[in-house]
Amino acid sequence: MTKIVHVKEIADIERAANAGGMSYATMMENAGANIASHLLAVYPDMSRQHILVLVGPGNNGGDGLVASHYLRESGADVCVYLSHPREKRDPNVARVQDRVRMHCHAEDAEGTLLAAEVMTADVVIDALLGTGFKLPMRKTIGGILSVVKRTLADKPGDTFLIAVDCPSGLDCDTGQRAHETLRADVTITLAAAKRGHFRFPGAERVGALTVVGIGLPGDLKEMKAVDLEMFDQKDAARLLPARPKDSHKGSYGTVGVVAGSINYPGAPMLAARGAYRAGAGLVCMAVPAPVQRLMAASLPEAVWTLLPHDVGVLTDNAVPVLKEQLHRMDVLVFGPGFGQEEVTKRFVASLFSPKEGTMKGVIGFVHDEEQTRREAVEIPPLVIDADGLRLLARMESWMDRIPDECVLTPHPGEMAELMDKPVEVIQQDRIAAAKEGASTWGQVVVLKGAFTVVAAPSGEATVIPIATSALATAGSGDVLSGVIAALYAQGCGPYEAAALGAYLHARAGELAVARIGDEASVLAGDIVGCLGEAFSELH
Repeated sequence: MTKIVHVKEIADIERAANAGGMSYATMMENAGANIASHLLAVYPDMSRQHILVLVGPGNNGGDGLVASHYLRESGADVCVYLSHPREKRDPNVARVQDRVRMHCHAEDAEGTLLAAEVMTADVVIDALLGTGFKLPMRKTIGGILSVVKRTLADKPGDTFLIAVDCPSGLDCDTGQRAHETLRADVTITLAAAKRGHFRFPGAERVGALTVVGIGLPGDLKEMKAVDLEMFDQKDAARLLPARPKDSHKGSYGTVGVVAGSINYPGAPMLAARGAYRAGAGLVCMAVPAPVQRLMAASLPEAVWTLLPHDVGVLTDNAVPVLKEQLHRMDVLVFGPGFGQEEVTKRFVASLFSPKEGTMKGVIGFVHDEEQTRREAVEIPPLVIDADGLRLLARMESWMDRIPDECVLTPHPGEMAELMDKPVEVIQQDRIAAAKEGASTWGQVVVLKGAFTVVAAPSGEATVIPIATSALATAGSGDVLSGVIAALYAQGCGPYEAAALGAYLHARAGELAVARIGDEASVLAGDIVGCLGEAFSELH
């Protein structure tokens, strides 16, 4: 997996590599060459391309100069625009200065030459400021970026904008940005992704994120120590469960869906469809009887357990009926569409017994100890979502009542309730919130939202590098819970199932946008409908 680092971490990593014999000059050479290679893959015929490289005073500018050399070697028409004069002894300036057009802002204070170059450029490479940037923006570079932004806005046709490491003006730790920061089509970041790439408002300027190597040794302990990763298509393909031709439905596990109420009958349906589309062999629906009557004709693949209810919502009378069916289920989706009525809260409270000695991970009525032991039933792992989370959060010591190796899938509001913190605090540092929750509760946490974060109790975490408003639609989370449960039932571990499920769900959302035509028009059912295509990309 690709690592995601703090700015200090990448500085320490590069320092260690330099001390180990890989010079900073070599790292810069590798970085520039790989930036050029990425662009060559997009534009194989460089002889037809006019490329403007904006070069800053530091190492980010050096990366841009190296890329300029390789792009010129490939036949491109290259212009280098320096924000500040660089030392005449700079070898990266020396090897391009007689082969490219070169301007310096010190001789173009009004930006006239810069604007003219932007107007003719097919590609603009932003190599002005790198990961060391902290607000506020300084006048010179802010002025250059403003000229580029104004000119691009007035220019007919498209210009492809590439940011080196990060769009200039982005704080690569906090995600804050200067108002002059350009919106990149692609950010080519070096060695590892940076946390600021996934934090708003700056994340909105990053565009598609690509990580390229700089030649770091594979066994560098400073890199290995980083416990935050980015989950991409290669990671997903590696975790995809096998589907042998001689298998049967029992090979792929049984997902139980304990969900729904008369006011939210669609939630269990979407979870079940997500589970089936993600490969579950069988889905057992445990729902209030009125919900089954509404759903049965639309979900003929499911089997049903009708749970006692009070005017269409679950009550504690449903517990013994559910207990009789648990042996059939490998993983349970628990909570979507429950509602938050008091009778359903009693159902949840009756279902989970406190963990004491041999009682850890069982359910049953809490009477005297002997009766509890007699009635105890081992509960399968849970994927807990939506109202299930909210109802748990209102129970004392809820984290001590649920089984081990569960997956909790809160959105920021539910996470705030679980952690008893304002939503704003959760959103301020989503990675920290997910990791804290996973560590405190001893469970896998999937903090949903733009760039979903998946965290394990061990401290490792991964970010899904997809942000689309297509997923911000009613029922989307229900689909996700079914997908994760299906992968878990097929043999993935809880952390792996959560990461793979979150990736496939997000990718299906992107594919749904391509099929429907607009993010605003995507429904949860459209996401289900695109899961097959998301899976097919991994083969």
